[in-house]
Amino acid sequence: MPGLIGKRELPTILLIDDDMVSREVMATVLTMGGYTLQTAVDGAAALELLANPAFVPEVILMDAQMPGLSGTGLIAELRARSRATLIAMSGSNAPGEVAAAADGFLLKPFGSDELSSLLERRETQAGPAALEPVPGTDEPVVNAETLAQLRAMMPEAAVRQIYAAIVADLTTRLEALKTAIAIGDIAEVRRIGHAIKGGCGMAGATQAARLGARIEALGVLAEAEKGTTRGGNDLDNSARLLADLRRAAHNLKRMLEAEFPV
Repeated sequence: MPGLIGKRELPTILLIDDDMVSREVMATVLTMGGYTLQTAVDGAAALELLANPAFVPEVILMDAQMPGLSGTGLIAELRARSRATLIAMSGSNAPGEVAAAADGFLLKPFGSDELSSLLERRETQAGPAALEPVPGTDEPVVNAETLAQLRAMMPEAAVRQIYAAIVADLTTRLEALKTAIAIGDIAEVRRIGHAIKGGCGMAGATQAARLGARIEALGVLAEAEKGTTRGGNDLDNSARLLADLRRAAHNLKRMLEAEFPV
């Protein structure tokens, strides 16, 4: 995490809550606890703040249930615009999909000590050089055998170029996938998933290839359910999958920097 805690510099916070009283009380409590923060009245306002390159929060606190852009949809948008630690908060238990997609959860009311403790636990568990986990898998970022084969076939610079191209392609496809899901373009979701599965699979990028297969299957399932009572609800629950793919792309970039330093 970019921000430092405890006796070190406290992270900058973006606080998102549609309830004015809750928002102002939390802002006051956290400011008194030494945090610097900006507040947003809803998801749309938060995205406007993040559009300003001068504002780069290290922690985002978001109410788990708000009108308008909220829940996993808001989480996906925040992930696309920020690398901040994202913590959901609520006066009751958060919806399961929101708690799963966020990096942590705090039950209201809470103070600066509870927030600091949560961030300290996350920093301790992650470690300074840990790769971001892709939930549900312990597979390597890149298949060691495939990597060795590529290195035997071509110069290091060429192998690096292959993985750099995959990282760039994943970044582009993530944006295209987010758009396809937003407009309900099931065929495009399936096509993007298939392309990720094939390209990453050929290069042994196992985490990303597995997620590409899941995305392709999601598109197939949604296509089969068109016109039924479910009507593509699986696409509405795709924020977690987008977040997982973003983590896999980040892990691949980290691997590239470690294995093939410039």
